[in-house]
Amino acid sequence: MRDYVITVNSTVDLPREWLEERNVPVIPLRYTIDGETYTDMYGLSAKEFFAKIREGKMSVTSQVNPDEAVAALEPFLKEGKDVLHLGFSSGLSGTYNSMRIAGEELAEKYPEAKVIVIDTLCACLGEGLLLYHALKLKNAGKSIDEVAQWVEENKLHVCHNVTVDDLHHLHRGGRVSKTTAIVGTMIQIKPIIHVDNEGKLQVIGKERGRKRSLNKIVDMAVEQSKGWDNDMVMITHGDCVEEAEYVAGLVREKMGVEQILINNIGTVIGSHTGPGVLAVFCMGNKR
Repeated sequence: MRDYVITVNSTVDLPREWLEERNVPVIPLRYTIDGETYTDMYGLSAKEFFAKIREGKMSVTSQVNPDEAVAALEPFLKEGKDVLHLGFSSGLSGTYNSMRIAGEELAEKYPEAKVIVIDTLCACLGEGLLLYHALKLKNAGKSIDEVAQWVEENKLHVCHNVTVDDLHHLHRGGRVSKTTAIVGTMIQIKPIIHVDNEGKLQVIGKERGRKRSLNKIVDMAVEQSKGWDNDMVMITHGDCVEEAEYVAGLVREKMGVEQILINNIGTVIGSHTGPGVLAVFCMGNKR
């Protein structure tokens, strides 16, 4: 069996050290803020980035293009390895399509190799959780085809439970109307959001007040995960670590999960959510 590598986009939003320790190559997206263009995961820190957002600066993101994707993946094929790429949701970015085009081009150029590009229909630590399980399977000796099959069969079981603190960022992304953003902010309405089966963000509810919204996303995870053996839950936050720790405490109490990974949301996805976003990711029956 040929050796293979599992690659991801920077929107996986896992700590760089975590990825480097596991030798996971990252193909990054980019963003432009305050007149400067940065590479996601390798540019501004979360503190620096969200400080600019809070000052009212706008961040515009850009997807990976096919040439960049080819340049990132081809070295592994030259080494005689196969490639399994877990791509950022096609419902949120054109990056997956660029990765797919690159995969098809490289498969023609290296007919002896396997290049499998999967649309995970996941984002942020939802991608991260899928990668976590894929790496466990790889380390257990599973082949590239077996891991790819597991990912395809289970990607819609990755549940994304999200709330944001500021509706204006959702308005800018076309998720809510301007009126809803203004009125909702005035009366402390906090939206409850998930990633649907098409890999798109959808507002599915609302809570009055921040704490109730944090409790709600944990309660959703508790319900979704019934019957699943979640050995890992992941939590992302937009520069609000104390609230992330509060949510982690609820997860331990209500889900009985001790292994919880907490990380700042990445700068590309954070461009669309703004500071104060908080999300819980688990494996569950349905999204």
